[in-house]
Amino acid sequence: MKDTDLSRMRDGEKARVTGITGGGAMGRRLRDMGLVQGTQVECLLHSPFGDPAAYLIRGAVIALRREDSRRVQAVLL
Repeated sequence: MKDTDLSRMRDGEKARVTGITGGGAMGRRLRDMGLVQGTQVECLLHSPFGDPAAYLIRGAVIALRREDSRRVQAVLL
């Protein structure tokens, strides 16, 4: 298992969330989307220019900008 953040995931990779860096409104928003410790995330695809990327999180497809996905720490599965 390799420590990473969501912005470094490739299409098709799966990871388990280990935490969120930083707080504030964006940190709270990420947690409200279900990105809490233990949540499994799958990177579905990146846009043609690489930003944003679509992730499957708890049955919902969520698009995150690279800047926001860097805040989500995870372990690749």
